Amino acid sequence: MIKTRRFGDDRGWFSETYRQDRFAELGVPDLFVQDNHSYSRHVGTLRGIHFQSPPHAQAKLVRCVRGRIIDYAVDLRAGSPTFGRHVAAELSADNGDQLYIPVGFGHAFVTLEPDTEVSYKVSDVYAPETDGGIAWNCPTLAIDWPLPPEGPVLSAKDMALPPLEGWASPFAYDGVPLGPLSEE
Repeated sequence: MIKTRRFGDDRGWFSETYRQDRFAELGVPDLFVQDNHSYSRHVGTLRGIHFQSPPHAQAKLVRCVRGRIIDYAVDLRAGSPTFGRHVAAELSADNGDQLYIPVGFGHAFVTLEPDTEVSYKVSDVYAPETDGGIAWNCPTLAIDWPLPPEGPVLSAKDMALPPLEGWASPFAYDGVPLGPLSEE
């Protein structure tokens, strides 16, 4: 979790959202090569749980630039003692917070407000042949999504993702288990 400083006056505020040397000091070693931006019209739009496999695995640096989301990182590293567990954080245009998602973690978010926009940096380019995901409603993950009564708004792709059971992870455990989010 990265708290972004804002410098404000009567005009509004200014914020430095990414600086490679500062982020490296915070434990974000990746060099980002592509920026993505999504727009979600409806409350309850759920995107994920997505990842890219090696050789095009991606780390992500996610922020919400309009509206609010709950952002999730799911440990998908084979052999990890926290395999299948997740952390979540509220990201919003108001709080300016960012969530770093390392390689080996699935990423998902659900919108809490209409007309929400999310921007994120990735450490490798999009490679459709390595694109993958896990079902959002996988019982093993047991994610308690904050959804409206009518349920999530999903893409056809996200409706067809497989559960975690029987899935062979392409990600190796690096010796660092998933821990609680620390705020930097």
